[in-house]
Amino acid sequence: MDRVKDLASKKAAVIFTKSTCCMCHSIKALFYELGASPAIHEVDHDAELEWALRRLGCNPEVPAVFVGGKYIGSAKDVISLHVDGSLKQKLIDARAIWF
Repeated sequence: MDRVKDLASKKAAVIFTKSTCCMCHSIKALFYELGASPAIHEVDHDAELEWALRRLGCNPEVPAVFVGGKYIGSAKDVISLHVDGSLKQKLIDARAIWF
């Protein structure tokens, strides 16, 4: 779990993904569209990292999205934040985007 927290705190926006996950791709595309350049950590071949995400309460494990070092949720949570307009503000507050 410490590894996840350490990776999540190194950049304003961090997404843990799997290369075969279509929702992971969609969330990454949303962040890029909003002007963010998140750190992407693929867990395809890192079972320890995947288990750490589970132990932190990430369900499903991917995509696991962190903004400002805090877990904001999975795909449905991120999409809900985007629809209600608060995702962009979270990214601005975390300095992941500057407008």
